[in-house]
Amino acid sequence: MNALDFNANNLQGHAVDLKQYLGQVVLVVNTASKCGFTPQYKGLEEIYQQFKDKGVVVLGFPCNQFGHQEPGTADEIGSFCEKNYGVTFPLFEKVDVNGDDAHPFFTHLKNEAPGLMGTKAIKWNFTKFLIKKDGSVYGRYAPQTTPSDLISDVTKLLAE
Repeated sequence: MNALDFNANNLQGHAVDLKQYLGQVVLVVNTASKCGFTPQYKGLEEIYQQFKDKGVVVLGFPCNQFGHQEPGTADEIGSFCEKNYGVTFPLFEKVDVNGDDAHPFFTHLKNEAPGLMGTKAIKWNFTKFLIKKDGSVYGRYAPQTTPSDLISDVTKLLAE
């Protein structure tokens, strides 16, 4: 099983087969609109714009599990991201990333790329995962890792 063997609902509530992203470098982020890291939306959009025509996609998964920093509805989340950060990369329905109700996609990502000292739990909003073109998980990045810090890894994976 690879990381893209899952489905997730987009912000409009439609099921998306993540297999459609095979062959691309995929940057997955659990996001929130009311977090200190929220300005990273701008950097994520910049990566998407810089590399989308080269085979990179950014996938945003809003999550309300950390300090209730994503309380909005799907429409509110979409409007906020577009209005404040010009987000055009795909956004999905709000998901849980930890616990019994964690989305299976995030359970897989956490198992494939544990955090510090082998911890599986995601600690906060804007934890990032890079997925290689073949669907395998390349790495996990802390919330304080800025999108621009990922450019060298994204470029490396594009060259593979």
